[in-house]
Amino acid sequence: MSVFSKFSPRLQEAIVSRLGFTSLRPVQELAGEAILAGKNAVVLAPTAGGKTEASIFPTLSGLVDKPVTHGVGAIYIAPIKALLNNQAHRLDEYTEMVGLRRFVWHGDTPSNERQKFLKDPAELLMTTPESLEVMLVSQRVPAEQLFSDLRYIIIDEVHAIAGSDRGAHLMSVMERIARCSTHDLQRVGLSATVGNPEAILAWLHGTSERDGIVVDPPKKPARRQLQILHRPGLVSIAEEASKKARGAKSLFFCQSRSTSEAVAEQMRRQGTEVFVHHSAVSKEERQFAEEQFHQGSDACIVCTSTLELGIDVGDLDYVLQAEAPDTVSAFMQRMGRTGRRGDTPANTTFYCETSEGVLQAIAIIELAKSGWVESIEVNDRCWPVLIHQLLAMSLAANGIRPEEAWEHLSLLPDFSGIEREEFDRLIAWMIQDGSLVLSSGLLSLGPKAERRFGRRNFMELFAVFSTPKTYTVTSLTGAPVGSLMQDFVDRLVESVSSFLLGGRAWAVHQINHDDRKITVVPAPVGKQPSWGGFLPQFLGFDLCQQILKVLTSREDYPYLERDARGVILEERQKLGFLDPRCGGIDGDTHELRWWTFAGGRINSTLRYALTFIEPNWTFIPDNYAVRIRGSSPTSAWLSDSMNRLGDSEFWESPAFIDFIRESLPSYRLSKFQPLMPPWVEQEVLGKHLLEFVGSKRLLNSSLGIS
Repeated sequence: MSVFSKFSPRLQEAIVSRLGFTSLRPVQELAGEAILAGKNAVVLAPTAGGKTEASIFPTLSGLVDKPVTHGVGAIYIAPIKALLNNQAHRLDEYTEMVGLRRFVWHGDTPSNERQKFLKDPAELLMTTPESLEVMLVSQRVPAEQLFSDLRYIIIDEVHAIAGSDRGAHLMSVMERIARCSTHDLQRVGLSATVGNPEAILAWLHGTSERDGIVVDPPKKPARRQLQILHRPGLVSIAEEASKKARGAKSLFFCQSRSTSEAVAEQMRRQGTEVFVHHSAVSKEERQFAEEQFHQGSDACIVCTSTLELGIDVGDLDYVLQAEAPDTVSAFMQRMGRTGRRGDTPANTTFYCETSEGVLQAIAIIELAKSGWVESIEVNDRCWPVLIHQLLAMSLAANGIRPEEAWEHLSLLPDFSGIEREEFDRLIAWMIQDGSLVLSSGLLSLGPKAERRFGRRNFMELFAVFSTPKTYTVTSLTGAPVGSLMQDFVDRLVESVSSFLLGGRAWAVHQINHDDRKITVVPAPVGKQPSWGGFLPQFLGFDLCQQILKVLTSREDYPYLERDARGVILEERQKLGFLDPRCGGIDGDTHELRWWTFAGGRINSTLRYALTFIEPNWTFIPDNYAVRIRGSSPTSAWLSDSMNRLGDSEFWESPAFIDFIRESLPSYRLSKFQPLMPPWVEQEVLGKHLLEFVGSKRLLNSSLGIS
């Protein structure tokens, strides 16, 4: 029997007469059964795979069968405003057709609309984690009344939040809201395919006493059409893509805004109808692109990852990709937008300008074929958010008792690894440092925190994350070139590093951290960008190890066209000395190269460690290797250094930690870094910005230490 028969009669009628559904998809059947049975659930399905209906239909059925007595009955949370706006029309239709209402609350919602909602709440609230914090802290929002009959919380694209500071923040906010409700909140997470859905379910469970289930319906064997092409420049790539896109609907994913703009301009010159969609494009322009594309049948949206998180643009014929995405998950999410009509295959065509792009695309496809996909690592010692929540909770309640704060925070999975003694030590430090004040047994904001996050600056407190720091890139004459993110700038070395930006190679002339400005000159002809990877991005350890496997094997890949196959043969010949188990070392009198294939975070960590050992030399990390320049660096010197780094005491040395701390801007770890005690700062530095554990594991493996 279909779960459809268990829905409220009013919802059954609306699904058939208003939506024209004749059946439910497997994911909707299984999720409907689980949610109607009162279980917490993580629902796995690709973009446009029916996840929204899988969660919202049983939720609406429950709200119709047992009407809300006061306030909000369900909350739908999305990680970005664009996804909320995209889903607003659909959820408006779904609620209206059964006599309910929905309301969207985020930073762009007018104040007068919010006031109307508070006076007469809709049953379904659509919002972001940060807006929920605003509601809890605001003295104008009667949270106890508003959420007293709350029953459901649906988190869309939960894989984009879990395991991050935003995820820890959301979990704390959810549990604070749960205290307002008379119900055991039922939690539903909607996710793309991840490597460890059970871990996400356990994280989502929180303090709930409900049973939980991962809804992952069996997948039918599906045809895939994959191709990797290598072309010498963006003009050639745009020409090829225009031929592919002509007469069809396609998304062309690019790894940067500058690339997307350049590709779009070249495709327009080929006569292709093109829309551009990335974070720097205005909201109105992005919505116009989505609407026009949804209605058309012969157009291409050139975009960045802004169209990765579930935004519906209708049926697609092709997914095109400039170079390769950073993760297997992103590749599967993007490819999953195709192959949804009849017998059409899911497909992706990679257009690579660089050899690194070809290697990365192969590695991603091969990992996906093996069934591997990135796991979400939940951090149980999330110090930045613990500090954030202490401030937010004390501000919301005009003071909070330490015992009450611990009672709430200690139950959350993101803080479960922090002991009570450590919590008390943090409180004592923050009081001594002036971040908190203890008066009459209540913690409130101290002068240091008040200056940064008090009522005058409270908007800065609502978001646990910092606005990404960017550096302006200009030529020697001051002409603008573009911008780079802070984490990439950390790896650049003056007069040494070079990188691709805006389709051109640039050499670093000067870095000014105070003004966040980088001066560059055109890279000499023939000089390859020093970043191993075609764009300023970190790649993970497993992906880089797969690239090493591709380079050291003799396997041919049927999805390579002729030029791409030639690139692989050339790279295998050039790097023929590599060992498939541990990479290798090569170089000349000017430069030694340690090929780790360990990924950007580990290699950047090794850069700091080697610089601490030999401060007068230059160390240049990328995703694949660490390049060493100094007075005749030798393999023997590197071997001795590796032995030194293999000692665990090295990584715990106060002198080494101080060296790294002094090398980074004070805001680099978190916006709450100035409020962190030194021991917390050290832990966050080693586990999250850099990769101490992974670096030690790599060294032990290279040295043969078990």
